[in-house]
Amino acid sequence: MKMVRVLARQVGLVFKHDAFKRVLLEGKHWIWPGETVSVFVQGTPVPSVPYDLSVLLEQPEIAALIDVVEVKDNEIALQYERGLFQTVLTKGRWAYWKGVKQFEYMKADISQLDIPVNIDLVTLMPQHLSAFVRTHTVEAHEKGVLFIDWNFSRLLSAGTYYWWKNNTPVHVAKVDTRQQQMEVSGQEMLTKDKASLRLSFFAQYLIVDVVKALVENREYEKQLYVLVQLALREYVGGLTLDELLDKKSEVAPSILQLIAEKADRLGAELRTGGVRDIILPGDMRDILNQVLMAEKKAQANSIMRREETASTRSLLNTAKLMEDNEMLWKLKEMEYVEKIADKIQTISVSSDGSMVDQLKQLFVRGRTRNS
Repeated sequence: MKMVRVLARQVGLVFKHDAFKRVLLEGKHWIWPGETVSVFVQGTPVPSVPYDLSVLLEQPEIAALIDVVEVKDNEIALQYERGLFQTVLTKGRWAYWKGVKQFEYMKADISQLDIPVNIDLVTLMPQHLSAFVRTHTVEAHEKGVLFIDWNFSRLLSAGTYYWWKNNTPVHVAKVDTRQQQMEVSGQEMLTKDKASLRLSFFAQYLIVDVVKALVENREYEKQLYVLVQLALREYVGGLTLDELLDKKSEVAPSILQLIAEKADRLGAELRTGGVRDIILPGDMRDILNQVLMAEKKAQANSIMRREETASTRSLLNTAKLMEDNEMLWKLKEMEYVEKIADKIQTISVSSDGSMVDQLKQLFVRGRTRNS
């Protein structure tokens, strides 16, 4: 005979010729020749090799020491010990030796989409359940639309959403609810008078109806872009080039008004817009520059004529005043003398009389001849 010792928290099974004989608990035991002992630690899985679990469970002594969990197709089982998560069990038969570890199990049907509220996803995600759970996040500035099996289900506000992974298609479409800007750049157009130009336009908008934008319409951004593009062509085509340049500030309000109703059917609300650039071909720019230069020259000539007329009128008025006022005449004479003196370095006068008398005689004679 041979003595076998089974320690605390261990279980021994005695076999003879692969046939189960008895269970050995903690203590010293004697076994007969030809018998073998397999020792297991309590709280650990029961190995399926080289033992057949079904055969072992047929023995009441063994079945009383084993905790068995059956996990079906489309199920998982969450194993807990004293409220603490241990592992995830997939489909199959799972067996653990009973002992100091007391296991609890929570089963979940993953063929359904919704995850029971009693499963603590905050603790289990993402390390433990990531293989079984699909996650979608809607940011604070977004709104989402949930499609289940390609059918519209409901709107999603900001947050993180979890569903079981299975064969049911789940799709979340999201839209940014912040103000967005659309650029319609480099559009080649013809005006009413057949002038060719390129125009760049921008429009700012908000998505106010998520269902219209994502459920009732496909690719609402492209549709909105085409609406703005066609409205620009319609508006520009109804104006001559001069009218368009004169009414540049009126383009944006007119365009937004033209497409406001159609944009509403896309779930969008247009806020503002504007013309960035109006680019003309080189030959057209040259012609406009020539016209502008001609206009500016005409304006300059008109101003010069007005100034000349005003100057002549002023001289005429001054002459009339001097004719009627002797003192004003003398003052004007002295002003001219002063101007002449500024340009002459030296003045020679004869000695037969004072300088003042000579100047007086000079101006008196000059005035007599003029008169």
